[in-house]
Amino acid sequence: MASISVFGLGYVGCVGIACLAKLGHKVVGCDVDFNKVSRVAMGLPTIVERDIDEVMMEGFKAGLISATSSAEEAVLKSEISFLCVGTPNASDGRLDTSFLMSAVKSIANAIRSKSTFHIVVIRSTVPPGTNAAVSELIEKVSGKRDGINFTVVSNPEFLREGMAVSDFLNPPITVIGSRNRRALNKLKEMYSGLGSEVVEVDPKVAEIIKFVNNSYHALKVAFGNEIGAICKKLDIDSHQVMDLFCKDTQLNISPYYFKPGFAYGGSCLPKDLRGLNFLAESNQVEAPILGSIENSNNLHIHRVLERVQQIGVRSVGIVGLTFKAGTDDLRNSAAIRLAEAVLGKGCTLRIYDRYLNIAREKETNLNELNKRIPHLLPLLDKDVESVVSKTSLVIVTVKNPEIPDLIRKYPEIHFLDLVRMKDSAVETLPNYEGFCW
Repeated sequence: MASISVFGLGYVGCVGIACLAKLGHKVVGCDVDFNKVSRVAMGLPTIVERDIDEVMMEGFKAGLISATSSAEEAVLKSEISFLCVGTPNASDGRLDTSFLMSAVKSIANAIRSKSTFHIVVIRSTVPPGTNAAVSELIEKVSGKRDGINFTVVSNPEFLREGMAVSDFLNPPITVIGSRNRRALNKLKEMYSGLGSEVVEVDPKVAEIIKFVNNSYHALKVAFGNEIGAICKKLDIDSHQVMDLFCKDTQLNISPYYFKPGFAYGGSCLPKDLRGLNFLAESNQVEAPILGSIENSNNLHIHRVLERVQQIGVRSVGIVGLTFKAGTDDLRNSAAIRLAEAVLGKGCTLRIYDRYLNIAREKETNLNELNKRIPHLLPLLDKDVESVVSKTSLVIVTVKNPEIPDLIRKYPEIHFLDLVRMKDSAVETLPNYEGFCW
């Protein structure tokens, strides 16, 4: 059983107190709002939420829940302090962490008089870098040292209002952002009753994942509504369409495509996206999300070109010219657009593409090759090392098993990886650069 203090008795804090007690931990709540403190001190929740009344009272009757308005009392009674303070949007959109930092100062003042190790857990949604800022503030106020007397952990919550108790007790994953082994082990032990996968990450990863999750959920709602608006105009049952969409767990509802890398291309995605946008426009349906996807893809290609210009070399090699590995299909290939842009900036260019070489040898797609890239065919090389050895910058657009060894062999050549080869040893080398990671 862990002894825990929870700072902030609003939505996240109240659910946290009830559910941590449900897991058998002793919890003391702390807030500047006397009414909230009074309610929790009587085993009553501060919010209206499914199942919260019963779970809160159960913990209270078991002697596991108490509350105080004294930050010092809360910290001295606990080994772990949870920060569940609100971080609302400021007028410019940033998250306002002033309330959270005020709570941190109170905790830091209490830590000053503590002789035992204390763990501060940031549960609130905060911008990346807050973990480090909280640590710095605690050191400054308390005079104690991070990693020796205390540490700060980022542990974002993923609670849906109306399902918060269930979500807390049955999470898909538990994310713990810390570099402190002692704290990681303590939180893993604390959450052991949940039975979910615990993922240890860098604090900044833990801090940004909540933004990513909720932005994607917002995107899903807006995407579904745009599809619904188009279907309505065409007299199509949009719910049947989206039910069918969700049945595909191999591509649609899956990790596939959800990896930062290079731009999309090929014969299907660009064509069908444009076709759907045409249906929307021709039926007077505004679909700004669908309409912005192609522009976002174009901007991503431009980002790569900007990086090439920043590197400042005159000889460039590209590994992979088709729209993806395993095919000789050149239709709407983002790599071709990049190659042409590189040439347009006055750079010399050499290209290696295994599947185009196979197509040329077998003469399976000669007409298409001559039609689409007659100006690039003379730049194709039959050997990937030949491309690498004769250029100053190599852009990798498809995974190639030879590339990691070539990165090691040619330390003077800059490699810009657009697909992530996932070779941890290579990623630490000074001549390797991952794009978007």
